[in-house]
Amino acid sequence: MNSKYFATIVWNSAGETFQSGKYSRAHTWLFDGGIEIPASSSPHVVPLPFSNPNAVDPEEAFVASLSSCHMLWFLSIAAKNGYSVLKYIDEASGVMGKNDDGKISMLSVTLKPKVHFSGSNTPHFQIITKMHEEAHSECFIANSVKTEVFCHPIFLE
Repeated sequence: MNSKYFATIVWNSAGETFQSGKYSRAHTWLFDGGIEIPASSSPHVVPLPFSNPNAVDPEEAFVASLSSCHMLWFLSIAAKNGYSVLKYIDEASGVMGKNDDGKISMLSVTLKPKVHFSGSNTPHFQIITKMHEEAHSECFIANSVKTEVFCHPIFLE
Protein backbone atom coordinates (compact mmCIF):
# COMPACT_ATOMS: atom_id res chain seq x y z
CA MET A 1 0.00 0.00 0.00
CA ASN A 2 1.39 3.37 -1.00
CA SER A 3 0.46 6.62 0.70
CA LYS A 4 0.56 10.02 -0.96
CA TYR A 5 1.34 13.30 0.76
CA PHE A 6 0.83 16.76 -0.61
CA ALA A 7 1.95 20.29 0.04
CA THR A 8 1.13 23.38 -1.95
CA ILE A 9 3.87 25.97 -2.25
CA VAL A 10 2.74 29.48 -3.27
CA TRP A 11 4.97 32.39 -4.27
CA ASN A 12 3.81 35.66 -5.80
CA SER A 13 5.79 38.53 -7.18
CA ALA A 14 5.51 41.73 -5.21
CA GLY A 15 6.39 43.77 -8.29
CA GLU A 16 10.16 43.58 -7.84
CA THR A 17 12.61 43.42 -10.70
CA PHE A 18 12.64 39.65 -11.05
CA GLN A 19 15.43 39.31 -13.61
CA SER A 20 17.84 41.26 -11.41
CA GLY A 21 17.52 38.64 -8.67
CA LYS A 22 16.26 41.34 -6.29
CA TYR A 23 12.95 39.73 -5.40
CA SER A 24 11.48 38.35 -2.19
CA ARG A 25 11.95 34.64 -1.57
CA ALA A 26 9.06 34.69 0.95
CA HIS A 27 6.35 32.19 0.11
CA THR A 28 3.71 30.06 1.82
CA TRP A 29 3.44 26.33 2.49
CA LEU A 30 -0.15 25.10 2.53
CA PHE A 31 -1.06 21.73 4.04
CA ASP A 32 -4.24 19.73 4.48
CA GLY A 33 -6.46 20.91 7.26
CA GLY A 34 -5.88 24.53 6.26
CA ILE A 35 -2.47 24.99 7.88
CA GLU A 36 -0.43 27.78 6.30
CA ILE A 37 3.25 28.24 7.16
CA PRO A 38 5.28 31.28 6.13
CA ALA A 39 8.40 30.07 4.35
CA SER A 40 11.44 31.65 2.75
CA SER A 41 14.94 30.93 1.66
CA SER A 42 17.42 30.95 4.52
CA PRO A 43 19.15 34.27 5.22
CA HIS A 44 22.35 32.17 5.16
CA VAL A 45 21.66 31.44 1.48
CA VAL A 46 19.87 34.57 0.25
CA PRO A 47 20.72 37.81 2.08
CA LEU A 48 18.18 40.17 3.62
CA PRO A 49 15.92 41.81 2.53
CA PHE A 50 15.26 39.12 -0.09
CA SER A 51 14.74 36.38 2.51
CA ASN A 52 12.56 36.42 5.60
CA PRO A 53 14.32 35.36 8.82
CA ASN A 54 10.91 35.01 10.54
CA ALA A 55 9.79 32.26 8.15
CA VAL A 56 10.69 28.59 7.97
CA ASP A 57 13.33 27.77 5.38
CA PRO A 58 13.68 24.40 3.59
CA GLU A 59 16.84 23.52 5.52
CA GLU A 60 15.12 24.09 8.88
CA ALA A 61 12.12 22.11 7.66
CA PHE A 62 14.41 19.23 6.66
CA VAL A 63 15.94 19.12 10.14
CA ALA A 64 12.51 19.44 11.78
CA SER A 65 11.07 16.70 9.59
CA LEU A 66 13.81 14.25 10.60
CA SER A 67 13.44 15.17 14.27
CA SER A 68 9.65 14.96 14.22
CA CYS A 69 9.64 11.56 12.50
CA HIS A 70 12.20 10.20 14.98
CA MET A 71 10.17 11.54 17.92
CA LEU A 72 6.91 10.01 16.68
CA TRP A 73 8.57 6.61 16.33
CA PHE A 74 10.24 6.94 19.75
CA LEU A 75 6.92 7.77 21.44
CA SER A 76 5.27 4.79 19.76
CA ILE A 77 8.07 2.45 20.83
CA ALA A 78 8.09 3.79 24.40
CA ALA A 79 4.31 3.31 24.70
CA LYS A 80 4.53 -0.20 23.24
CA ASN A 81 7.16 -1.04 25.88
CA GLY A 82 5.04 0.27 28.75
CA TYR A 83 6.90 3.51 29.41
CA SER A 84 5.13 6.79 30.00
CA VAL A 85 6.70 9.82 28.31
CA LEU A 86 5.87 13.12 29.96
CA LYS A 87 7.88 15.44 27.70
CA TYR A 88 10.17 15.16 24.67
CA ILE A 89 12.44 18.00 23.56
CA ASP A 90 14.90 17.81 20.68
CA GLU A 91 17.20 20.69 19.83
CA ALA A 92 18.11 19.25 16.45
CA SER A 93 20.65 20.83 14.11
CA GLY A 94 21.88 20.37 10.57
CA VAL A 95 25.16 21.15 8.85
CA MET A 96 25.16 22.27 5.24
CA GLY A 97 28.26 22.31 3.07
CA LYS A 98 29.81 20.79 -0.03
CA ASN A 99 29.44 17.04 -0.41
CA ASP A 100 31.90 14.67 -2.12
CA ASP A 101 30.50 15.70 -5.52
CA GLY A 102 31.12 19.39 -4.76
CA LYS A 103 27.39 20.11 -4.45
CA ILE A 104 25.98 22.06 -1.53
CA SER A 105 23.86 19.69 0.52
CA MET A 106 22.82 18.90 4.05
CA LEU A 107 25.88 16.95 5.22
CA SER A 108 24.55 15.81 8.56
CA VAL A 109 21.69 16.20 10.98
CA THR A 110 22.15 15.73 14.71
CA LEU A 111 19.22 14.95 16.95
CA LYS A 112 19.59 15.61 20.68
CA PRO A 113 16.37 14.28 22.18
CA LYS A 114 15.83 14.81 25.88
CA VAL A 115 13.03 12.58 27.13
CA HIS A 116 11.26 13.03 30.47
CA PHE A 117 9.50 9.90 31.69
CA SER A 118 6.88 9.65 34.42
CA GLY A 119 5.73 6.87 36.67
CA SER A 120 7.65 4.13 38.42
CA ASN A 121 8.55 2.22 35.23
CA THR A 122 11.41 4.41 33.97
CA PRO A 123 13.83 2.92 31.43
CA HIS A 124 17.57 2.94 32.04
CA PHE A 125 20.28 4.23 29.71
CA GLN A 126 20.63 1.03 27.63
CA ILE A 127 16.86 0.73 27.06
CA ILE A 128 16.54 4.40 26.08
CA THR A 129 19.47 4.01 23.66
CA LYS A 130 17.89 0.89 22.14
CA MET A 131 14.54 2.68 21.70
CA HIS A 132 16.29 5.60 19.94
CA GLU A 133 18.15 3.16 17.66
CA GLU A 134 14.86 1.46 16.78
CA ALA A 135 13.16 4.84 16.19
CA HIS A 136 16.00 5.85 13.86
CA SER A 137 15.76 2.55 12.00
CA GLU A 138 12.00 2.94 11.51
CA CYS A 139 11.91 6.68 10.69
CA PHE A 140 10.45 7.09 7.20
CA ILE A 141 12.29 10.35 6.61
CA ALA A 142 15.71 9.08 7.75
CA ASN A 143 15.20 6.05 5.50
CA SER A 144 14.52 8.38 2.58
CA VAL A 145 17.62 10.58 2.54
CA LYS A 146 21.33 10.23 1.80
CA THR A 147 22.23 12.65 4.58
CA GLU A 148 23.85 10.97 7.52
CA VAL A 149 21.56 11.40 10.50
CA PHE A 150 22.95 11.21 14.02
CA CYS A 151 21.00 10.88 17.22
CA HIS A 152 22.57 12.00 20.50
CA PRO A 153 19.97 11.61 23.26
CA ILE A 154 20.40 13.87 26.26
CA PHE A 155 19.87 11.84 29.41
CA LEU A 156 18.40 13.38 32.52
CA GLU A 157 20.14 12.85 35.83
